[in-house]
Amino acid sequence: MASNSLAYNEQAGAGETAELGQEAAATMSPSGAFGLFSSDLKKNEDLKQMLESNKDSAKLDAMKRIVGMIAKGRNASELFPAVVKNVASKNIEIKKLVYVYLVRYAEEQQDLALLSISTFQRALKDPNQLIRASALRVLSSIRVPIIVPIMMLAIKDASADLSPYVRKNAAHAIQKLYSLDPEQKEMLIEVIEKLLKDKSTLVAGSVVMAFEEVCPERIDLIHKNYRKLCNLLVDVEEWGQVVIIHMLTRYARTQFVSPWKEDGGAEDSEKNFYESDDEQREGTERRKKPYAMDPDHRLLIRNTKPLLQSRNAAVVMAVAQLYWHISPKSEAGVISKSLVRLLRSNREVQYIVLQNIATMSIQRKGMFEPYLKSFYVRSTDPTMIKTLKLEILTNLANEANVSTLLREFQTYVRSQDKQFAAATIQTVGRCASSISEVSDSCLSGLVCLLSSRDEVVVAESVVVIKKLLQMRPAQHGEIIKHMAKLLDSITVPVARASILWLIGENCERVPKIAPDVLRKMAKSFTSEDDLVKLQILNLGAKLYLTNSKQTKLLTQYILNLGKYDQNYDIRDRTRFIRQLIVPNEKSGALSKYAKKIFLAQKPAPLLESPFKDRDHFQLGTLSHTLNTKAAGYLELSNWPEVAPDPSVRNVEVVELQTKEWTPAGKAKKENPAKKFYSESEEEEDSSDSSSESESESGSGSEEEADSSEDSSASSPSEQEGESASESEGRSKRTAKKSWKTRAKSDSEDEEKENEKSKSSDSSSAESSSAEESSSDAESESESDSGPDSRKVTKEKEGRPKQARSTLPKDVSLLDLDDFNSVSTPVALPTPVLSPSLRADLEGLNLSTTSSVINVSSPVFVPMKTHVLLHRMSGKGLAAHYFFPRQPCIFGAKMVSVQITLNNTTDQKIENIHVGEKKLPAGMQMHAFSPVDSLEPEGSVTVSMGIDFCDSTQTASFQLCTKDDCFSVNIQPPVGELLLPVAMSEKDFKKEQGMLTGMNETSALIVATPQDFTPSVILQKVVNVANVGAVPSGQDHLHRFAARTVHSGSLMLVTVELKEGSTAQLIINTEKTVIGSVLLRELKPVLSQG
Repeated sequence: MASNSLAYNEQAGAGETAELGQEAAATMSPSGAFGLFSSDLKKNEDLKQMLESNKDSAKLDAMKRIVGMIAKGRNASELFPAVVKNVASKNIEIKKLVYVYLVRYAEEQQDLALLSISTFQRALKDPNQLIRASALRVLSSIRVPIIVPIMMLAIKDASADLSPYVRKNAAHAIQKLYSLDPEQKEMLIEVIEKLLKDKSTLVAGSVVMAFEEVCPERIDLIHKNYRKLCNLLVDVEEWGQVVIIHMLTRYARTQFVSPWKEDGGAEDSEKNFYESDDEQREGTERRKKPYAMDPDHRLLIRNTKPLLQSRNAAVVMAVAQLYWHISPKSEAGVISKSLVRLLRSNREVQYIVLQNIATMSIQRKGMFEPYLKSFYVRSTDPTMIKTLKLEILTNLANEANVSTLLREFQTYVRSQDKQFAAATIQTVGRCASSISEVSDSCLSGLVCLLSSRDEVVVAESVVVIKKLLQMRPAQHGEIIKHMAKLLDSITVPVARASILWLIGENCERVPKIAPDVLRKMAKSFTSEDDLVKLQILNLGAKLYLTNSKQTKLLTQYILNLGKYDQNYDIRDRTRFIRQLIVPNEKSGALSKYAKKIFLAQKPAPLLESPFKDRDHFQLGTLSHTLNTKAAGYLELSNWPEVAPDPSVRNVEVVELQTKEWTPAGKAKKENPAKKFYSESEEEEDSSDSSSESESESGSGSEEEADSSEDSSASSPSEQEGESASESEGRSKRTAKKSWKTRAKSDSEDEEKENEKSKSSDSSSAESSSAEESSSDAESESESDSGPDSRKVTKEKEGRPKQARSTLPKDVSLLDLDDFNSVSTPVALPTPVLSPSLRADLEGLNLSTTSSVINVSSPVFVPMKTHVLLHRMSGKGLAAHYFFPRQPCIFGAKMVSVQITLNNTTDQKIENIHVGEKKLPAGMQMHAFSPVDSLEPEGSVTVSMGIDFCDSTQTASFQLCTKDDCFSVNIQPPVGELLLPVAMSEKDFKKEQGMLTGMNETSALIVATPQDFTPSVILQKVVNVANVGAVPSGQDHLHRFAARTVHSGSLMLVTVELKEGSTAQLIINTEKTVIGSVLLRELKPVLSQG
């Protein structure tokens, strides 16, 4: 993973520099190119003068030359003061090059870079996306802890930028900020979670890289985005594909069951050895069940297969390791052809690919056997490539192809590359040990090599023959005699030591040669290598025990030489052997067993591949290449026995008006027409067309589902342009649809409550269904259906008042038939209270004037919940929280938070409570009362209060059970730090006049006319922030008011519609930080359709 991270960041940052360097070289004149990059001080002085010039052309030329210096690897750091002065240049081209320079040197010249930090902050709001992105890159390159808060705000801002390029750079900046200050992890995770939802292919790779660096353990963040990432994979940039594939490989190993179970792998049988009979029986039954691959598992394998054709070797390697680690063994063979294709690349790519093939070929030889000739060594291959190819050829050797391979090896042995020739001899030895049919021919071939003139070849042959003879010592006495004669000519210590060991082990088979060899070795003992000396001592001891008559004095002579040797290992060995083989008074009981100790049967050496123990590392990683765990390596987990719940990857398609736009306290089964209707001070005496038109604009989602023609009628600008007859006809048709919807929902509600109303509503529903099943011609006939529908609508308008007295609990905003015409000035109610409480509805104040500023009830309560504790992290305990937008009962300055606790296990969870609190200075929390026990599959909702001190800081605490504690945190959206305020238009203007200048922030919004209708604007604003609607006497002005929970500071929001498709969003407040954050959150919501 570390190698991927390095390559990815280098590619992201260095590419632009190199490209600009080439551009600079192309634009320079030939005369100026000669000696341009010399270290002459006058040249740099010339560049400084050009940078201080008043002419943009001279500055641009200087910057091109400087970036050219950087591209060529020259040091241009001394020009930093002169370059940084031009950071505020109005010329876009100069500014781009200045930022390229600053990204390179900001970390080295931190003090000077800090002087321009205000300029970088201003550049973050530049209209040009390249400037915004470059400013963020420079800011994140200044590695000074003091600017961490500024970087954090800049990253949060950039993560919501409209440009995907800027959001991509925000993801890059996350990693830099995390390495600078790891304590920002929780806030960065929130930004990562937000960016993971981004649908741009430009952002996907970068944010997954940030995820891997910052919080790779938070697999829960991937669940909802898993399918999106799989589907976007083909279109993501190449280096992003590498990162995403590696991450999805780890994800798959934790979320899906093993596809290898059907193969009856050795792993299962090995585990069963340690299991009890019952467990083994259960395991057998479990394996008998047919394996069915998870559709999401199949989606990943299917979507990565096309990337095997990628031109990028890293992408092909990433897909290969994914198939190796998570696909069924029968499907893994598709990667072999693609990997062999990579062997035509440069030597560095070949080296990595061959290493991975070497690991694969140990376990699954069949994958690469068809491509055997692709691994034949070429004379132009470097030694490292030759050695790896030899390794793979050895792994692929079997009875069918071994004769071909041995002929190939005969050529390799004669290579001028001595290291390669030695490796080939070892390969022949491995073939002889693994394939018994050719062991004799291999051994005779190695003996022939003993007559080679090349000392390295002879030495390696001796070592390999020694290992082979150790496996079959009985019938090879002649070979041992032949090797004893070579002692006079061989000088390589390892080979000499091997021959001495062989003679010592077989001294009884060569009784005449062994004493003579010892005699020769005693003469040269003092000049031998330490390794050889130890084997001479061993040989003397063995001969002393088996042939004491001939070698007793010789052995004592050698022991005396060893007693005074300079090497303490040899002195120790000498003392040990003397006490063991020469009995005396001080000898212990071991002397009796000296022969058994020295002449014991030695186990034969196991000739294994050096890649045998690498398979526990993920293929394609730096750790696999080095065969040791590298920093940042993330281990692959074992397959789970039982697959986790696949429903966590299900993504609910959220429709704004049908799901999220639910009034407080309403059930989810509510009809879409019962969502939200704005009310005016004109009550039931308003005209029919007026009320029906307002009904039409309020139920936009219903009309969109019915017909595209009626959906376009919700735009006030279009309605004003229509003729009177068309307008009347539209309102009639809309009234009919509105009546149908209300008839259905009323009948459903009243059937459950009252027998009398049940019969009347049944008749209404019958007429409704009859009207729905009528022909299109009847539905479009304005003259026939219009009066009828208007009449029925009026009848329905009278019914809610009667229902209000009989059904006190089921009261909705539909019961207040005070609807405005869209074409008239909109006057919204001051306090619109929770529709679920009858007491609140009775207290509705529909007047448009208010002399006092009071806190009102929320216009709308979004039911969106946030994950506090995932069930996997909480060991079965899951927790979600949401903001009910009600005054907190624990304190006036606290925000009310409701937490739903779910027990997803099959056991009772006891004593759920809040443990240690880690709150920023000034922040307070009132914990919920401990929950004594939570039954299996049970849930409970508790309330708590948190004083966030008018900030979006995270409230961190521990959610504890009887046995465990889990660290969780709550960070409020800025809109939940407010309480809605009821005030008149006059008071609003008065307060707004006192909050101007620095207390005012604004932004321009561009959207379609349909998005600027009063109901849509109200809906979008109150969905984001807990504000109250202020009545307005002007069509183009929409006002909202609130106050902060902690300090009570007013927050005034104005949406002023301009000509065309633009609007001005203005926020006035003393709390400028909250105001600017709220502006950033409202702007994209109001801009989108």
